[in-house]
Amino acid sequence: MRTIKLGSSSLDVPVVAVGCMRINSLEKTEAERFVQSALEEGANFFDHADIYGSGTCEEIFADAIHMNSSVREKIILQSKCGIRKGMFDFSKEHILESVDGILKRLKTEYLDVLLLHRPDALVEPEEVAEAFDILESSGKVRHFGVSNQNPMQIQLLKKFVKQPLVANQLQLSITNATMISNGMNVNMENDSAINRDGSILDYCRLNDITIQPWSPFQYGFFEGVFLGSDKFPELNQQIDELAAKYAVSNTTIAVAWLLRHPAHMQPVIGTMNIDRLKDCCQASDVHLTREEWYRIYRAAGNILP
Repeated sequence: MRTIKLGSSSLDVPVVAVGCMRINSLEKTEAERFVQSALEEGANFFDHADIYGSGTCEEIFADAIHMNSSVREKIILQSKCGIRKGMFDFSKEHILESVDGILKRLKTEYLDVLLLHRPDALVEPEEVAEAFDILESSGKVRHFGVSNQNPMQIQLLKKFVKQPLVANQLQLSITNATMISNGMNVNMENDSAINRDGSILDYCRLNDITIQPWSPFQYGFFEGVFLGSDKFPELNQQIDELAAKYAVSNTTIAVAWLLRHPAHMQPVIGTMNIDRLKDCCQASDVHLTREEWYRIYRAAGNILP
């Protein structure tokens, strides 16, 4: 598995992250096989959140990987906090309490990365900074980041938080690529020119923040998967042709499209199917040409100005 630096940190991470949101759908032996298969592929970066399965996903993962000090040294763990029932909460108290719960469920003494999940409208960045300082000094968290945040929200945090923010987890796929499209439609009077996220793609590149695309196979907001969908015939035709050319699956091409972008993204793969996981990991070895990348982009319905 090819690796990249996570943001401005010295942490080397695989280009594909394994999302564990659905691991609670597996039986114990299935979860064990899935986790072991990921490790065999070099996909040792596992993404969690305290709300996944109301915490059960972290517990299941720890059992599946047979967590101990030897295992812990070989993997990279990331989790997220801040979403509560009916609200978002970036208070100092909640962040600290959440991390303690995460560590207990994962059976580990530290997280490699902690992300703040959805933006909290009532965030007090001074409190976030205090929480991060406590977590860093205690050794409970080594690196920090955010999820679903725009540039100004990140800038507000950076005014008070002294630790580098190394990652931003954002929804991005071939069919949900507005952060790419608005950069190519500057000064145009069309929907693609609408800047919905404050130029977050360019901001993250300028500030050495790794974008972690979530739902890389979805269109809309969990409306469905575009691969094999009748809604995207031209897109699937182009993907299938390239899959045949490179002797890989359509899943591999979809991930390779994201990896081809020079922002050095780290897609978070949510599948619990071992074969699909392997297909995703194989994208590390596929380098699409510029022409192929644009063919896929246009086939998704994106029009070049």
